[in-house]
Amino acid sequence: MALRESALSPFSVTRRIGHPYQNRTPPKRKKPRTSFSRVQICELEKRFHRQKYLASAERATLAKALKMTDAQVKTWFQNRRTKWRRQTAEEREAERQQANRLMLQLQQEAFQKTLSQPLQQDPLCLHNSSLYALQNLQPWAEDNKVTSVTSVASVV
Repeated sequence: MALRESALSPFSVTRRIGHPYQNRTPPKRKKPRTSFSRVQICELEKRFHRQKYLASAERATLAKALKMTDAQVKTWFQNRRTKWRRQTAEEREAERQQANRLMLQLQQEAFQKTLSQPLQQDPLCLHNSSLYALQNLQPWAEDNKVTSVTSVASVV
């Protein structure tokens, strides 16, 4: 019985130490990073500016002209498109934030303008004491005196 309990006990299970993928065969060595010449980069950038995607024939022609492999041109364009998407997303976000700041500034200026201008009387509000009291309610005003409806009604 003691033997059976030790076999079922979670503490008796031998665990492997380390990451589960450590026992796999080691990955192949990565190729060293390819360095392109300034002329190659300049031509690739010019082409990218005109055309974001290349057909296989166009890619092969460009690779031959720049003395690069087809795979190098393909990878360069993929990486450049990723960079381009990130940059345009950052630019759009900056424009959106600038527009939000401008909107807030305009709203604040409009609010300040309404505070400085006298309140125009609505003819409908002059004849209805409840509407008159609501129209004259200015919670932002410094002297926030509450006027009773009966005294307002006597003014009308």
